Amino acid sequence: MRPRTLDEFVGQQHFAGPGKLLRRLLAADRLSSAIFYGPPGTGKTTLAHIIAGHTRAAFEELNAAGAGVKEVRDILARARDRLSNGGQRTVLFLDEIHRFNRAQQDVLLSDVENGLVILIGATTENPFFSVNSPLISRSQIFQFEPLTVEDIEAILRRAATDPKRGLGRYRIELTDEAVRHLAVTCDGDARRALLALEVAVLSQLAGTEGQPPAPPSEPEAQARAIRVDLAVAEESIQRKAIVYDGTGDEHYDAASAFIKSMRGSDPDAAVYWLARMLEAGEDPRFIARRVTICAAEDVGNADPMALVVANAAAQVTMLVGMPECQLPLSQAVTYVATAPKSNAAAQAIWAASEDVREGRTIPVPRHLKDKSYAGAARLGHGEGYKYAHNYEGGFVQQDYLGVDKTYYQPTDRGHEGRIKQYLEAIRGKQRADSDIDTTGGQGEDRHAASH
Repeated sequence: MRPRTLDEFVGQQHFAGPGKLLRRLLAADRLSSAIFYGPPGTGKTTLAHIIAGHTRAAFEELNAAGAGVKEVRDILARARDRLSNGGQRTVLFLDEIHRFNRAQQDVLLSDVENGLVILIGATTENPFFSVNSPLISRSQIFQFEPLTVEDIEAILRRAATDPKRGLGRYRIELTDEAVRHLAVTCDGDARRALLALEVAVLSQLAGTEGQPPAPPSEPEAQARAIRVDLAVAEESIQRKAIVYDGTGDEHYDAASAFIKSMRGSDPDAAVYWLARMLEAGEDPRFIARRVTICAAEDVGNADPMALVVANAAAQVTMLVGMPECQLPLSQAVTYVATAPKSNAAAQAIWAASEDVREGRTIPVPRHLKDKSYAGAARLGHGEGYKYAHNYEGGFVQQDYLGVDKTYYQPTDRGHEGRIKQYLEAIRGKQRADSDIDTTGGQGEDRHAASH
């Protein structure tokens, strides 16, 4: 059932649809080197074969998993002969290009650059991490998306009715529920869906126990109706395997979506990404760390309890492990997602750290220096320090930094609104005291600093 033309090709309409880039390149026969990047069963190899039928160039195919430099050099030699003898260019389709190491990929570089071959590499890995930068810079990246449920349903129905390349020679009764189940469970992989449909049909044909059924004649195939309903479909496809590489794109993309959902106050999305990572086997301790960081960075003092809940969930996760730890994790995730948000505390440390790294180092003011050791008094350390608790409201105007700098700027959200009011009050008092000092000289200490 592999499509033979672009009109038969299903999915990837963002670059393979009418008027889109790939169709324009093929129509003009001006295809350049390309990298096809996406999950399995989405049409990467199929599209390469369609291109082979469209282009006037010779087509060579190689799987990087079982090929070496010798095979590549042989293909390049044939490509050189074609170009010198008849002016024909060569398209090299290199499946699983990420399995070539850097040295093997470098063999292709000069011939791709001078146009001897048009390279089409297919990979399930992010090419920006698995393919040499020079090859990336000389190639068009086409990112394949998982096929939609509707795409898979169209492929299944076509396979069930096509008498030459599909299962149309059988009299199949395919229910909508069965089609929907296969289309959802295959998780965007057309190959898995077609295999499941084939199993559902062929497993019902009469055959010797343990032996595959003999292909029936046309009258025999039409004589018996083969019903593929939901129950048959469920038995014909395994529980969907979650595509998830714990060290690759899926790991980082899912974690990114998870954190951004909590930050964006969407508990439903956050819980989905939590479940996605847990079901795929992600380390729950990694997830707990992300929740704790989000509580501090994105909630902060708008709800200080968020960090307390997140920390408790992290500790329980280390104590009980899976599957029970999904409960405190869900509690923490939904709490953080629904808490008022402020990154003012995070912004404060980022700004202060930048000043520490790039600015002039600020010395500790003398009145704040430690005076607990012998000889400190002779250096004047601690002299003039005002103990805040000796003053009304537990506050006294005093220089704690040596420069006029504001790092923490609280918002008016949640508990941080109260913090903002408090800071505005004491900063207003500081300004008032400064005015008195500069106008009347009345800003002297009214209390003895006993500490």
